[in-house]
Amino acid sequence: MDNAARHDGSLLKAPAQEDMIALSPDFGTRFMLFVDTEEEFDWNAPFSRTGHGVTVLDGMARAQAWFAAAGIAPVYVTDWPVLENDAAAAMMGQWIADGTAEIGAHLHPWVTPPHVEVVNAPNSYVGSLPEALERAKLTALRDRIAERFGVPPRAYRAGRYGVGPNSARLLEELGFLLDSSVRPRFDYSGQYGPDFSGMPLHPWRAGPGRGVIELPLSTAFTGLLRGAGERLFRAGQAMGPLGGAMARAHMLSRVPLTPEGVPLADAIQAIDALIEEGVPVLNFSFHSPTLGIGHTPYVRDAGDVEQFYAWWGRVAEHLARRGVLPASLDMFLKAATFDVGKACQAA
Repeated sequence: MDNAARHDGSLLKAPAQEDMIALSPDFGTRFMLFVDTEEEFDWNAPFSRTGHGVTVLDGMARAQAWFAAAGIAPVYVTDWPVLENDAAAAMMGQWIADGTAEIGAHLHPWVTPPHVEVVNAPNSYVGSLPEALERAKLTALRDRIAERFGVPPRAYRAGRYGVGPNSARLLEELGFLLDSSVRPRFDYSGQYGPDFSGMPLHPWRAGPGRGVIELPLSTAFTGLLRGAGERLFRAGQAMGPLGGAMARAHMLSRVPLTPEGVPLADAIQAIDALIEEGVPVLNFSFHSPTLGIGHTPYVRDAGDVEQFYAWWGRVAEHLARRGVLPASLDMFLKAATFDVGKACQAA
């Protein structure tokens, strides 16, 4: 029995080689943007079903106008409190109608019905919940998005990247086509979450029927020792101050593709490193509360807001110089379902 037959399609296991996706040859190297569209809450406080808000609508509108003008079609993976906000739903519904954005699903279990589990840190990872409860919450969120926008979501990202052993199968059964929860080069096991060490940066097919495409988030290693990659980084982290010392000395840094806490120069280096690695889709992300002042650690005043747009402007310029064009969700799904065998026969 080969590896593909033994693999159950779980998102917690590195995929079999047979499940790696060869994108359409004309797709090239592109980038996508997923926005974790969620309620504002105190990231330092215990999780709670209450005490949150959805107030960054002006910030979301400004950002969407900026991205649309730049030819970028974000995927707004959206959670329950945002869906329940009539103004937010109407605004995003217009973006869908305009064809300038896509709405996906983003599940924060502590604010998504049914509300039956204890609210605590371990249960903040939906994939850690009992299978029946994870299914119920996913179903409720999918159906609410379909009610709000007239179509069910095709894309999903678990809140806190919290997929579990049943997640890929449930997503497949519920009709999702794409997941973007896997964050390679990050290990959340010390916080009750998943360990994504050793997971690839290239897309692959997941789920028992291989019906879900996994598009992982993008994180690069940069610095003089980046060739040593994940093994050296993990060793440095295990040795306490060594990891930070290597980063400060520009020897080895882990850099995710996000404007949140990542200086522009580091982001540029990460883009170049990922292109050098042959990653076909550079997957950017950020949280919607960052579009307002004081909701996340990354935007504390009006100057930080302007820096956010300056960051994106310079990043977009660099991507264009490197020939990396934006891709919509539709473009990616078509490229990912390209049939290499048929193309070879036609040639």
